[in-house]
Amino acid sequence: MVEVILKGHDKFYGVSDVVRMFFGVPEELKDKGMVIAPEGPDIKLVNELFPDGRSVTFLGDKAYEFDGELLEPGREIKRSLYMAFSDITSQRMPWGCLTGIRPTLVACEEKDAQALEDKYFVRADKAELAFDTSREELRILSKAPEESLCVYIGIPFCPSRCEYCSFVSSDISCHMDRLVSYEAALEKEIKLIAPHINRPLSAVYVGGGTPTVLEEKEFASLLDSIYSNLRITPECEITIEAGRPDTITDGKLISMREHGITRICINPQTMRSDTLLKLGRKHTAEDTLRVYAKAVDMGFDLINMDLIAGLPYESAEDHVTSTKRLIELAPANITVHTLYKKRRARISREQVMDTDKTRGGLDECVAESYDLLREAGYHPYYMYRQKDTGHGLENTGFAKGDTGSLYNVAMMSDCRDVLSFGAGGMSKRCFKQEGELYKHRVERCPTIKDALTYVERVEEMAEKKIGFFSFQ
Repeated sequence: MVEVILKGHDKFYGVSDVVRMFFGVPEELKDKGMVIAPEGPDIKLVNELFPDGRSVTFLGDKAYEFDGELLEPGREIKRSLYMAFSDITSQRMPWGCLTGIRPTLVACEEKDAQALEDKYFVRADKAELAFDTSREELRILSKAPEESLCVYIGIPFCPSRCEYCSFVSSDISCHMDRLVSYEAALEKEIKLIAPHINRPLSAVYVGGGTPTVLEEKEFASLLDSIYSNLRITPECEITIEAGRPDTITDGKLISMREHGITRICINPQTMRSDTLLKLGRKHTAEDTLRVYAKAVDMGFDLINMDLIAGLPYESAEDHVTSTKRLIELAPANITVHTLYKKRRARISREQVMDTDKTRGGLDECVAESYDLLREAGYHPYYMYRQKDTGHGLENTGFAKGDTGSLYNVAMMSDCRDVLSFGAGGMSKRCFKQEGELYKHRVERCPTIKDALTYVERVEEMAEKKIGFFSFQ
């Protein structure tokens, strides 16, 4: 068992993040001042923070300390601990000692990618990815004035639950009766809050779950409610996460086009039908091709398509093949996610992390996919990471030209306020901190997760958000 004793600080969360990278799920024993990893080897370390800001990790008589400019304490303690674990295990993580979900935030602080390598031990290709993406994120974010507001409208239902998913979404095949009442409650919440919104809208995103799981009548009614209640200007970006191809009908495409929507998501996750079947999805690769062709013919020119690297039931090379097939379709955006362990998903952490190394060189194949995308004229425009991700990798959105999603950048940056409608949504306000260019203090306002309870308490949720945003 790995034991890390904290001395001179109480940054359990940061220590746990570094332990997790090397040895699996950690435990914080705050009463004993230590973090342990039951699955790790039998070693005991002391991670000490000194009054002068230095952090040293001790393993017996051996001391690990960075010889150079000091970082702020939270980063410094992670850096010295990473140095120790990296030496003990002979492992070098792609993102070095960076453990946060937004490496681009750190990249914004640096003048070049080399600084990420030198200060944080980030691998050269990832340092370049973070640096380039951070500049593109800032460019896209500049399109949304700081006083503007992003809106998220959530439909937490899917036609089936994927093996890797633990979202709030419900398998709608068991709850068909809930859809009509949920959609009506969603319209009610929009109508209650909309008159109080006194700020311009920069982006509206209808996500899930799978929004197109709604029947055509309810889907059209929701779009009518959005456009009749929210003050949507021509400059406001509107996205519908149409999602699974098996839920996208001609009628729903027509409804979107009639409202002037051109940005949608059609998400295959993989272009191997056999994998989709085993994962619990009810569509094939051929369904994706058919629906994509239909959408293009109807004038949808800003289509995003998601892929997941590291899926069970297929090799890493299969992911590259899926990437090539999407590149042939030439959607405006392609987002490459890396499979990660969601808390309540059926899939195990061992499967996600591929501890038995059954699926090949995922790291290399993701890099190959990135190269293929760049060669095809795509560039990274936003990126984030999640815990317990296979090979310690990341999720990256690629775009052609100036087609990157403003909502994605604004939401992940924590630099713009988000008003969320629907069960399980998280509204947030972002306050710029004095002396900080990119960091904001964030306050959050959650909505009840259970869809039935949300329907029953929708007026309460609306009043809560009106007060949270201080709408007059």
